[in-house]
Amino acid sequence: MSSNISISVVTATWNCAKTLPDCLESISQQAFQSKQHVIVDGASTDGTIDLAKQNLDSKAIFKSEPDKGIYDALNKGVLLATGDVVGFLHADDLYASNDVLLKVAKAFEDPTVCAVYGDLEYVSQDDVSKVIRRWKSKPFNQRDLVWGWMPAHPTLYVRREWYARIGGFDMSYKISADYLSILQLFSHPGFKAVYVPEVFVKMRMGGASNKSMNALVHKTKEDWRALRICGFSFIDAARAITWKNLGKVGQFF
Repeated sequence: MSSNISISVVTATWNCAKTLPDCLESISQQAFQSKQHVIVDGASTDGTIDLAKQNLDSKAIFKSEPDKGIYDALNKGVLLATGDVVGFLHADDLYASNDVLLKVAKAFEDPTVCAVYGDLEYVSQDDVSKVIRRWKSKPFNQRDLVWGWMPAHPTLYVRREWYARIGGFDMSYKISADYLSILQLFSHPGFKAVYVPEVFVKMRMGGASNKSMNALVHKTKEDWRALRICGFSFIDAARAITWKNLGKVGQFF
């Protein structure tokens, strides 16, 4: 399929030599050709840097330096990206099939589309074929934001200029800057998002937001702040957080 859309995929890395090869191979096997891989590394010391340099193609961009956390790295990646569209594939993750970016590009052929997203599978750290949890999304309706709805961020692709509009990821958040960015984007009256009902990404369990009870508590506090900053009332913010957490229960069945 030919397309006039180009896609930049940003990967933030820090001491992830164990999982990075799967991520790199997954991107290299994507059938879509007009892609650019941007890796922003936080000065890894475990061999991640050598792995990245040895496996990147000529169009890829690699940057390694100390950073202030994942959202600092993602912001750097967005600034380095040159594609019309930007998405993220974390070093622990991989695409569910080799034609994910083809499907994303096809949806963006409509110039009015601002974002495209799909479904997500949480998989075992040691066996990516073992699905532990499924995040099945649905077509976007702005009213659903007050019920805690959001697309799975690892499946979200956004036209690059929209990240400039919202000023990138707010680094005062440690876990929920991606949720804040989604609220900022999807609350905009002119933001058109398209849902592709297929699994885009396999994500290894154990991320920053679900690795411990303390992390879940911290995330909830940050989610609350994000909702209130975006103008949600006390009642709507409480409803969103309640249903956002309750909605995760069904993902295990």
